[in-house]
Amino acid sequence: MLITVLQSLFTPLNFVLMVAGVIIGIVFGAIPGLSNCTAQALLLPISFAMAPDTAIIFMSSIFVGGVSGGLISAILMGVPGSPANIATCFDGYPMARKGRASRALGISIFSSFIATLASVAVAMAVCDPVARIAVKMGPWEFFSLCVCAIVLVVSISKGNMFSGLTSAGIGMLLGCVGIAPVDAAKRFTFGITSLLGGMPLLSVTLGIFAIASLLHNFAQGDMASPDIDTKSIKGIGFTLREYLGHTKLVIKSFLIGLGIGFLPGMGAGLSNMVAYAAAKSGSKEPEKFGTGCDEGIIASEVSNNAAVGGAIIPMVALGIPGDTSTALLISALMIQGIEAGPNLMRTNTELVYIFFGVLLLSAVVTFLLECFGTRTFPYILKVPTCYLYSAIFMICMAGAYANGNSYSYCYITVVMVVIGLLMTFGSLPLSPFILGFILGPMMEEYLRKGMTYSSNGFMIFLQRPASLAFLAVAFFFLFWPLIRSYREESKKRRGIKTELDKISEQADSYNVSED
Repeated sequence: MLITVLQSLFTPLNFVLMVAGVIIGIVFGAIPGLSNCTAQALLLPISFAMAPDTAIIFMSSIFVGGVSGGLISAILMGVPGSPANIATCFDGYPMARKGRASRALGISIFSSFIATLASVAVAMAVCDPVARIAVKMGPWEFFSLCVCAIVLVVSISKGNMFSGLTSAGIGMLLGCVGIAPVDAAKRFTFGITSLLGGMPLLSVTLGIFAIASLLHNFAQGDMASPDIDTKSIKGIGFTLREYLGHTKLVIKSFLIGLGIGFLPGMGAGLSNMVAYAAAKSGSKEPEKFGTGCDEGIIASEVSNNAAVGGAIIPMVALGIPGDTSTALLISALMIQGIEAGPNLMRTNTELVYIFFGVLLLSAVVTFLLECFGTRTFPYILKVPTCYLYSAIFMICMAGAYANGNSYSYCYITVVMVVIGLLMTFGSLPLSPFILGFILGPMMEEYLRKGMTYSSNGFMIFLQRPASLAFLAVAFFFLFWPLIRSYREESKKRRGIKTELDKISEQADSYNVSED
């Protein structure tokens, strides 16, 4: 089996297509407004004339390259290449602005590499048992997981949790636009046909995170290009010993990404923000997050690439796409007359292992290509900001238009720019907003289905063990800031009392000596 897989992967045509697919994925992932999904959708027709193994090699390499490529624009421009890299912006861009772009890139590239390798290895080993667990989860567990995810992100909101809850509520409200799940009622469409399908995620992301931040920086006069000490770049910008100092964080973020990745519909867009939230909540110095710290970059990039392995588990074992990219991979298989699902590993064993093999090999190729480009990427920041901002704006608007081939998507992007600026002026954090927007429709659907399938009302969410566990975690993190504040105040009061006792003892001893 191993020899057959290696022969297929290293056939000259297949290997060249794999390298080309990685490069295409990196380029599309790095350009704001585009993504690996865009590249897969555009190149899917090309796979019609390919052999099954060649088609899956080509499409899978685009998938791996695109997931990692999004970190480039997130770090160098502060604009996420895809929702999977939103949290990377929080610390990657500030680090780049401080002149340490090579370090931010190196940490991100290495984190992406090890997480992809490890997640695919886990998928190969535990595909069947993990898929059996996932298929047993119902709407009750998924609803509780969504609640847990939102609370985790809200708990790290700057300022106070009320602003985080407000931001998440606005996102969930916008997520209600369009046709409602279950009963198909039209909501907040105002007669606009383009809104029947809901607010497009790409337009929302570009408006909130890209154009709004550009306009805000421009209004503040933040147009200076940072100095980059390219002479001090050694290797990939950091030492292995430094990275090993974050082993616990890597493992925790990896498990979060893998766990969320294998749940259908969740994916890297959710896992990177949840892992970032968990990293900040568990840090002894949470105030340094958002200023350019290593931990924030590691948590985001490890988790979103760990979701790669997680997403392919339900795809291979159940025929259920873990995210949009794996849905397109399933489409590529269907074009070849191959049905993904429980019988895939029995009827097309070689193709399954070729698929796993190309994911591993593509991760290595992506790592090498990005490492060689580390010295080149920072020079993007030396481009005059006026040109860079203009180019980003044009690319964002072009990406919004290409997403639906309609000017209405551009208008929606402009509306989101206004909302993003208002949120910035109101000091509302953006992470809870985008998470509420993504998870809001899911939560509603799972809640309504869960209530419909049971006669016990909401109690069914507390009667199922997994659902109860998720809600318990959400409850803990919701009140953890209050508990931590109470503990700190108690500790401070005990310290003051101790000092007063010492002063009292000293005063008593002084009085005794005078007597």
